Amino acid sequence: MAKAKARRAKPAPLHRWKWAGKGPQDRPMRGELIGRTKADIVEQLAKQRIVASKIQKRSSFSGRGKVTNVDIMVFARQMATMVRAGIPILQALQAVSESLKKPAMVALTQQIMEDVSSGDSLSSAMAKHPRQFDRLFVNLVDAGEQAGALDQMLERIASYKEKVESLKNRVKKALWYPTSVMAIGVGVTMLLLIKVVPEFESMFQGFGAELPALTQFTVNLSDMAQQYWLHALGFLVGSVMLLKTAARRSPKVAYRLDGLLLRLPVIGDIMHKSAVSRFTRTLATTFASGVPLIEGLETAAGAADNRVYIKAINEVRQDVTTGQQLHFAMRMTNRFPALAVQMVSIGEEAGSLDAMLNRVADYYEEEVDNKVDALTSLMEPIIIVVLGALVGGVVVSMYLPIFEIGTAL
Repeated sequence: MAKAKARRAKPAPLHRWKWAGKGPQDRPMRGELIGRTKADIVEQLAKQRIVASKIQKRSSFSGRGKVTNVDIMVFARQMATMVRAGIPILQALQAVSESLKKPAMVALTQQIMEDVSSGDSLSSAMAKHPRQFDRLFVNLVDAGEQAGALDQMLERIASYKEKVESLKNRVKKALWYPTSVMAIGVGVTMLLLIKVVPEFESMFQGFGAELPALTQFTVNLSDMAQQYWLHALGFLVGSVMLLKTAARRSPKVAYRLDGLLLRLPVIGDIMHKSAVSRFTRTLATTFASGVPLIEGLETAAGAADNRVYIKAINEVRQDVTTGQQLHFAMRMTNRFPALAVQMVSIGEEAGSLDAMLNRVADYYEEEVDNKVDALTSLMEPIIIVVLGALVGGVVVSMYLPIFEIGTAL
């Protein structure tokens, strides 16, 4: 019974190990390897005629890692290269696994290898890991396997994910750059109010004179900050956590938050164009790969990454199912720009829908890029002025009484 339990026990997780040792001719060597235990690392090094003197597991923070979209993109491109070279799937997976540096990705590849070796197709094996391989990825791999063009499909997936990730990074830059800089500015101001201003306040008490209005306001603000900064921080963190929980549990709250994001000045326009670009790019990729339009629309809805647009795309899908043309269904939602609808209409009439959808995606990706650059250029002087007003205002208000005393003398 004990042996049966041992056989059913899950293998130890993969980790990244740092090692040092001596190779042929006593040459000092060091590096990193991925394995489950020290014994695995010793065995791997022995095959390379290396005698390990030191083996150390890296910290869990940097040792295992998390599978990201970039990892999947690189995996798809590597697999496309292997398949194009005529290497069988199992051998290609083995070669890719050996070239990977992230233990979590190695473990995922090995699980796919086990499923493929037991008789599953590559797409079926990937479908068992929906967090890493979305429906679009699985559908295109399946279409590639059936059409005998797996390398082309994998290359197309890699290119698609590369463009989508590039678009995501640009949108994140638009959201995080001003937020992070302003947060730092507010943090520095709070530090001055809580730690620096009280030192000046004790000095001002010895003057025996009335403080200037600006200085008195800063002192009062400092007293308030010292008493309530912890409450304010707790309220802010609690509000953010409450909103996240409400959005996760209530589709209505999540929909309203996404709608609010789309209505923000400048940022909202970037989010609109980003959602349109991702929708058209995904639909173009699926349509060009032979996936039916209805199924492609279902996949594209998930790629929009905004619940307002997800709802609109689902409405488009329902209308197309009843026989409506794609461009007319898009117009009926009142969500898609007139230019995008017109270009889709031209693509449908000319029989080149996939090419026209790609052009729409390219156009709006460029628009997002330009908007992000414009936002960054616009925010820089605004941020400088706001930070100067916050930090400079506190500093000036503290030295104002000293200047007045010097003038009186």
